Amino acid sequence: MNLQSDDFELFALPRQFAQERSTIDARWKELQREAHPDRFASQGAAAQRVAMQWSVRINEAYQRLKEPLRRAAYLCELLGAPVRAEDNTSMPTAFLMQQMEWREALEEAQDEAALDALDDEVLQARKSMLAECGRQLDELHDAQAAVQQVRALMFVARFAQDIERRRDQLGQ
Repeated sequence: MNLQSDDFELFALPRQFAQERSTIDARWKELQREAHPDRFASQGAAAQRVAMQWSVRINEAYQRLKEPLRRAAYLCELLGAPVRAEDNTSMPTAFLMQQMEWREALEEAQDEAALDALDDEVLQARKSMLAECGRQLDELHDAQAAVQQVRALMFVARFAQDIERRRDQLGQ
């Protein structure tokens, strides 16, 4: 194992957006077994510290790879197009209009059924956007275009959290 390797190398995965979650999970478990500090107990404290560092590195990589949005952002960064908050965050007009419609629907939602319908719509939009992000990264190799999708997906993720907060408010 190499501390300097990227997450894909560490997990022995192809450097692409499309990944099977089960493969990531299985590789994580395997790496955790290999690096578990208890395996190095007979080798002394220094070896256990190194093993602990490996465990931390493996867990950080796993968190980035298992979640599609984080994986996409990480892949953009590896491809030289980091997603930075200070960069231009302008979004296409159609996307902004969709966000406004969703916000209005959220404000007007008075029951679980309305929230469920909105949540389903947002989930479908997220799936479609993730598919487009994957196409841009894996087929078109256009990290700059993928950055725009990642930014849009970040908006969608925050909105999904707003739906859950609204759901909690209605449940009280």
